[in-house]
Amino acid sequence: MKIEIGTSGREVVPAGAREATVAAVLGEVDAVRVQSSSRRSRSRGGTKVMRLDGEVAVITGAGGAIGGAQARLLASSGAAIGIADVDLAKAEAMAHEITRAGGRAIASELDVRDLDQWQRTMAATQAAFGPVTVLANNAGANVRTTFDDQTEAMWDLIVDTILKGSFLGIKAAVPSMRRAGHGVIINLGSIASVRPGAMSPGYGAAKMGLVGLTRSAALSYATENIRCVLVSPGHVDTPFLRADTQYSPNDATTSLDNPENYRMRLAATPMGRLMSPEDIARTVRFVISPEAAAITGSMITVDGGAAM
Repeated sequence: MKIEIGTSGREVVPAGAREATVAAVLGEVDAVRVQSSSRRSRSRGGTKVMRLDGEVAVITGAGGAIGGAQARLLASSGAAIGIADVDLAKAEAMAHEITRAGGRAIASELDVRDLDQWQRTMAATQAAFGPVTVLANNAGANVRTTFDDQTEAMWDLIVDTILKGSFLGIKAAVPSMRRAGHGVIINLGSIASVRPGAMSPGYGAAKMGLVGLTRSAALSYATENIRCVLVSPGHVDTPFLRADTQYSPNDATTSLDNPENYRMRLAATPMGRLMSPEDIARTVRFVISPEAAAITGSMITVDGGAAM
């Protein structure tokens, strides 16, 4: 194409060529828009939402309902899973379920109150899959009593499992996360992290203690690209909750099988439904994903409004 120089010193481009050039540029812009839209649809729809390929997660309490839902979802999203539970048979069953579905998982017996067991769990997971980049502290315990009736042994069981166990888990996981260059720690809170009740002072103290532990860890490791977030569920339909008779302590009928107790649970939740373990798992996956890269030290409540 011939370009002439006009009297002003500017290039004079034939009109037809100018239109062709503009059309080509607009075509490129449209192509970029299409590609960008395609990337968004892949990241938001179908089976490729929030992929976690390359992540290695240790999940405690993974033989239970909430931890198990996390293990299944993270594995199906591409993460390798270290299934950790105080009940080895439950951990092995969950690991077998995941591997049978095409995922990657190993099982470890873990009493979260024992640092040596933590270190063995981390070592086994790293040997199988590489550096641990995700820790989900789900293990918990509760003995519902009045303040007067709660014994020192009850207190120690609850606080050591929930609060000390999470502390030891962080201590055990961070060296591996440092080697990986990044990491995400999720502590499992509760409505009691916001509003502890009169029953079970140990549980309320431990769950509120997780707020401080989460913030302390977030501040300690922020410059090392290691985040720490507290995920606090509301009333979740699990066997643990079904065995909880807080609304009728003198009634042998488990709470969710008792119509009155079930109704009161719903009444305590503005959205009018109980949470599912999968609700919690999806939130955990989001926290781990790049979409949450700027979130640390925060508490995310997944409770249908119950803590308001």
